Amino acid sequence: MTLPLVALVGRPNVGKSTLINRIAKTKDTITHAMPGVTRDRNYVDADWAGNYFTLIDTGGFEFRQGEPITEAMVDQAKMAIEEAEAVLFLVDGKEGLNPLDSEVAMFLRKAKKKVLLLVNKVDNIAKADVLISEFYQLGLGEPYPISASHGLGISEFLDKLIEIIPQRKPPADEDLINIAIVGKPNVGKSSILNSLTGQKRAIVSEVAGTTRDSLDSLVEYNRRTWRFIDTAGIKRKKVEDLEYYGLVRSLKALDRADIALLVIDASDKVTEQDQKIADMAASRGCAIIVMLNKWDLVDEAQIERLKDSVARRLSFINYAPLLDVSALEGSGLEDIFDHLEEVSSQYLKKLKTSQVNDFIAGLEVERFPSKGRSPVKLSYGSQVAARPPKFIFFVNNLKLITPSFRRFLERKLRQAFDFIGCPVWIGFKQK
Repeated sequence: MTLPLVALVGRPNVGKSTLINRIAKTKDTITHAMPGVTRDRNYVDADWAGNYFTLIDTGGFEFRQGEPITEAMVDQAKMAIEEAEAVLFLVDGKEGLNPLDSEVAMFLRKAKKKVLLLVNKVDNIAKADVLISEFYQLGLGEPYPISASHGLGISEFLDKLIEIIPQRKPPADEDLINIAIVGKPNVGKSSILNSLTGQKRAIVSEVAGTTRDSLDSLVEYNRRTWRFIDTAGIKRKKVEDLEYYGLVRSLKALDRADIALLVIDASDKVTEQDQKIADMAASRGCAIIVMLNKWDLVDEAQIERLKDSVARRLSFINYAPLLDVSALEGSGLEDIFDHLEEVSSQYLKKLKTSQVNDFIAGLEVERFPSKGRSPVKLSYGSQVAARPPKFIFFVNNLKLITPSFRRFLERKLRQAFDFIGCPVWIGFKQK
């Protein structure tokens, strides 16, 4: 059962992301002085006095015509309101009542949702009555004076919030597979997410770098729940301040991901940046599936060049399945859940110690490195962890272990036990 959804709305730059960080006790949303930084719906779990709910951070309402991104932000906010069981409407107490506030209030009254009106930036509670008085005319009940940055007035409205939403406990998380959708900007990550979730969960735009936060979407398929994390595109080397935070979110997404869907533009060759993103995913222990998006733009003459580029530049993750997809046309995406099932089962697989020792007994001893007449001897081994699979082998002489022998063992492990899509970690100990 999902947690109650609480939408946080308001015009840009009134402090929504700061308030979410305050309530959820995290810094998962990006806070920045530029209006409109939060563009998509960002879901953050929180609790108050043992009552759990999910906050939906939204892009600010901006009723301006002719600006596609702004209109998309409004659509995202409206969708958040529709799916929410309660709404927190945030206004700016320092700036005072704004005509946009009245338009948002009118929309909320028509939506007939439970609304708590929060007047932010009231840093002096002694002056609260004066600062909130004009907001009564919005017709949304008594305003709550708060200061998101200083933590003032937060407990008062949270006490009221848990009265008006259902009380639920958090879902069990042990079997949940986290999937980070990563890649360079503008390769189609958000389009793929929208196709997989079946709704316009993230804003899709031809402007590179549209998604700046990491976004979570829970999808149920074949009686299993998958958590998809869309991320800001990872740019190379020097990035502006705001893009830097997007990069940090992407790396954090990989840190908590089990599987990385690496999206690559099939109409272009594999770049150095694609290599770096793949390396970041593998080094963080993520299983990897490579998705060649925009396959509809690839002609026959390009296919061999693309395959050669993938084979050369991504040879270090040659264990990763390769999918040809077109998010625009929807082709190839129907197979993704089958691949996720297969890769996740390999990622979670734990071999018995007897299986590992039978594997050792069947190895070609003549391939083992040696020094003089003393070859490497593998006494025994075991898989010490899954997610990703990790092995320890006990040997007679650690100084004889070479990188080529490590690669030999990994190759043999994959031949014997698959581990499709998974990095395999191998360690050695002196017996």
